[in-house]
Amino acid sequence: MIFRRALVRELVYNCLAVFLVLIAITLSTLFIRLLGDAARGKLALDAVFAFLGFGLLGFLPVLLSLALFITVMMTVSRAYRDSEMVVWFSAGQGLLRWIRPVLYFALPMVFLIAVLNLAVIPWALQKKEVYSAVLNNRDDMSAISPGMFIESRNADKVYFVESLSQIGTRVKNVFMQSLDNNQLGIVVAKEGFHTELPNGERYLVLENGRRYEGVPGRADYKTVEFGRYWIRIEPARFVAQQTFEPKVLPTGKLLRDPTPANMAELVWRWSFPISAAVLALMAIPLSFVNPRAGRSFKLLLALLIYVIYNNLLGISQAWVAQQKISPLVGMWAVHLLMAGVLVLMFYQRISMRPWWRWRR
Repeated sequence: MIFRRALVRELVYNCLAVFLVLIAITLSTLFIRLLGDAARGKLALDAVFAFLGFGLLGFLPVLLSLALFITVMMTVSRAYRDSEMVVWFSAGQGLLRWIRPVLYFALPMVFLIAVLNLAVIPWALQKKEVYSAVLNNRDDMSAISPGMFIESRNADKVYFVESLSQIGTRVKNVFMQSLDNNQLGIVVAKEGFHTELPNGERYLVLENGRRYEGVPGRADYKTVEFGRYWIRIEPARFVAQQTFEPKVLPTGKLLRDPTPANMAELVWRWSFPISAAVLALMAIPLSFVNPRAGRSFKLLLALLIYVIYNNLLGISQAWVAQQKISPLVGMWAVHLLMAGVLVLMFYQRISMRPWWRWRR
């Protein structure tokens, strides 16, 4: 009991450290990518943090599974390096006695991965699709942000405003470029605001500015000064009905409608918690440290096993969707294969015999 409590405490601390590092890396990568989309006008600036949350939530099962795998390897490897395993084996305890405390630590995380993959993430992805539809149905004026060039949805106009007034109803130093029948139009104005007429039509009203119009590459541009310039804002077109992909559907609906695509998605959702448990146990024999050899080989081997495992799961999902294998085979074939590899690894580490000598 003393050993198990000390080991679980160390596993928890290492897992928190690894998970925070993975979260920081993922957040930085997602944030940079979303800011790039916002700078190119593909994403509204006020939606960056919402999509950041959706993206992070989608990566949580992968991050938790990877953190669990790395944590067990770090903890057991440290025991080998500090000669604690020598004391452990000298006391008559075997490597198999590590399975129980590792599972005691890993099973709650496996359960959390299952809940996320089966319930939370499909719900979050559905909310993300609805939110994306709302953003796509907004008019061009709703996407304008001070200090950023924003392209219209039809890609025929580009807007830029320098700043907003203190009360937020007027914009200052407005730039707009439009292209109509090969005629390039550029409008600059000191101020602007949008208004709605009694019939429901909305307009962008620019004040005290100029409009330049002409054909690109030619010098005969027309220049017009205006006191007020009215630009009609195209009304938003709302989508009446949406068709969600299988990855967005709730797990219960996938079971009620067993199409090949839905069964493939169900196989993929169940694969994450099962693979997390198998990898956590596989990290025990993989963590063996030979003092006479470097640690790079073990790290490369662990990384290779993790990549192969996930790629096999992806292939299994694709084959279920293509009806090359049944959902039952797709659900368990890869996990049983890796479980067999796990048993062989434990046998090799316990017997201290290389695999090529087993037949002798």
